[in-house]
Amino acid sequence: MKAEIIAVGTEILVGDIVNTNAQFLSRELFNLGIDMYYQTVAGDNPLRLTEAIRLAFGRADMVIFSGGLGPTEDDLTKETVAEYFDVPLLFHEEIKDEIKEYLKGYAKNGYPESNWKQAYIPEGAMILHNQRGTAPGIILEKNGKIAVLLPGPPRELLPMFTEQVVPYLRAKSDFVMESKVVRLFGIGEAKVGEIVCDLMEGSNPTVAPYAKDNEVTLRIAAKGETKEQAEALIETVQKEIENRLGDYIYGYDEENMPRTTAALLMERQLTVACAESCTAGLLTAMLGDIPGISSVLSESVVTYSNEAKMKYLGVLPETLASFGAVSEETAREMAEGIRKTASSDIGVSVTGIAGPDGGTPEKPVGLVYVGVSYRGEVTVKKLNLHGDRTKVRRGTVMHALNAVRECVLKNER
Repeated sequence: MKAEIIAVGTEILVGDIVNTNAQFLSRELFNLGIDMYYQTVAGDNPLRLTEAIRLAFGRADMVIFSGGLGPTEDDLTKETVAEYFDVPLLFHEEIKDEIKEYLKGYAKNGYPESNWKQAYIPEGAMILHNQRGTAPGIILEKNGKIAVLLPGPPRELLPMFTEQVVPYLRAKSDFVMESKVVRLFGIGEAKVGEIVCDLMEGSNPTVAPYAKDNEVTLRIAAKGETKEQAEALIETVQKEIENRLGDYIYGYDEENMPRTTAALLMERQLTVACAESCTAGLLTAMLGDIPGISSVLSESVVTYSNEAKMKYLGVLPETLASFGAVSEETAREMAEGIRKTASSDIGVSVTGIAGPDGGTPEKPVGLVYVGVSYRGEVTVKKLNLHGDRTKVRRGTVMHALNAVRECVLKNER
């Protein structure tokens, strides 16, 4: 089955609202094994919406609409779809009762007549009941085509799709789709593509690379008659990817670098303390987002000035005078200093030039040092990062977390 999404609303078209519904629906359709090649945004105009519908059904078996089901005159999705299929709209008293029940806490001065517009449903359509709003959803099948109409607010659309549309679509599918995301750090998308180019040529499973900020992901997707069959296809390709790129793989699926590193520390019961300069507490904040991190995150300090580095971390005045705050030597003493001060298993330090100014030919913007002290052994990594201030700081945090992760794993071998 091929599907297409049409988001209806001038507010989306002009950029006042971000189309998060399309992202959600795309992911859900993929997980259901339904192919999708196009998405459209149409304003609240019946002629242009009709043209979008005509184009969509010309290349898809199913079109999913979001928005345009409200009570106002410019909410035209239902009416336009019904006209396209040449189906009359019939009034449903039970839908009116549901709308009245939903509005009863707000209707102190009576019910707006405009709301009864929402009780009209295309003849023969399946009604999707809305427990979180006044607009019912609709599934209309005719001439081998399927139209799924969903309300625009995400708080209404997401549960309606998950609870009512997904079971409907599963019953129509002869196979299932499963996927696995492999997360890599420390290698570029182009290099990954070279290493797994032959795997990317397959049709089932498929392998697709995606470059994100400071990481690359590989999505393996497979179709099968059963969940187990699809997972077996994925496992074969996953093992081959691990054979080729194992040194760069840090996690899978919804894992990210902060979660992965935090989980490792908590599993090993290893405490960590952070000394931050150019990241201004961002490293600690990302760790702090992880539930349960208080069991291993002992303390952190932000030391921008040389005086703070000496006062709180024991960095030597001669080190700063000879090598500067942004140097391997300072990062080393910061990492060791915070580990000793906090009496933690691990001390991690970051010092660098995030920009946009402050760089020199010898020490340009993006120069960063990450230090890790683990039970007395200190390693320092020099980085030359690119991008604006935010990108440099976030990249630094990713490298710092990865350095901690690698250090722990290395000492277990």
